[in-house]
Amino acid sequence: MKITHVLAIGAAALSVAACTTNPITGRSSLQIANNSEILTMSAQEYKTTLSSSKVITGTADAKRVVSVGNRIKSAAEKYYQSIGRSADLASYNWEFNLLQSNELNAWCMPGGKVAVYSGILPVTKNDNGLAVVMGHEVSHALAGHGNERISQAMVAQYGGSILGSTISNAQLAGIFEKAYPIGSQVALLKYGRNQESEADKMGLYLMSMAGYDPREAIPFWNRMEASSTGNKQPQFLSTHPNPETRISDIQKNLPQALEYYKAAGGKI
Repeated sequence: MKITHVLAIGAAALSVAACTTNPITGRSSLQIANNSEILTMSAQEYKTTLSSSKVITGTADAKRVVSVGNRIKSAAEKYYQSIGRSADLASYNWEFNLLQSNELNAWCMPGGKVAVYSGILPVTKNDNGLAVVMGHEVSHALAGHGNERISQAMVAQYGGSILGSTISNAQLAGIFEKAYPIGSQVALLKYGRNQESEADKMGLYLMSMAGYDPREAIPFWNRMEASSTGNKQPQFLSTHPNPETRISDIQKNLPQALEYYKAAGGKI
């Protein structure tokens, strides 16, 4: 058998063995990295980033970030419990922080480490707009996008050699550092286009489950797009679908989101 055939078979077997299916969107992804190690590194990196940033606490805006984040997180936990997958979330240790920065940005690291920059709040305008952002970021964590990104890098770097074995902690740490830059550079982290689209969809559903009006998603994304200056987009939009595709996808997913919103007590 040719080596290329062996590698192809190995890659296929690896994909089948480590395929993870998102219970909300139905999307499957390759997640083969050691999740425990990823969460440990994520927690440390998040702590380092906060220590080098100005964290806003005690203000109305800071409390809103925590409140909206926790409400969406709780809705997700309720949903996962309803489908018998509470164990999926057992290792999450959620944190929601507001950081002082003029950037229109927010980000999430594995395990539920979320940061919102104060510069995006004038664009969110209200709790519904903030819920669009927070739902999107919570979704990155719940969907395991960090593990997926790292797994893709592992396969690209080590190929079929990782089949049936594991890479060292040092090798994993090296990949993690490339995926999640240190300190303030973490604001530059980018998820793939498919991951961003999934976070849009999943976030829309989660905010609805939490009782936030999903119809506010379209005005929010329009405001974000309008905030672009010249050819420069806010970092938050850098790897997102183009505006037309995003709005079209939201409109397609809105009927299901409204069902979740109605079930949560929202008025249609």
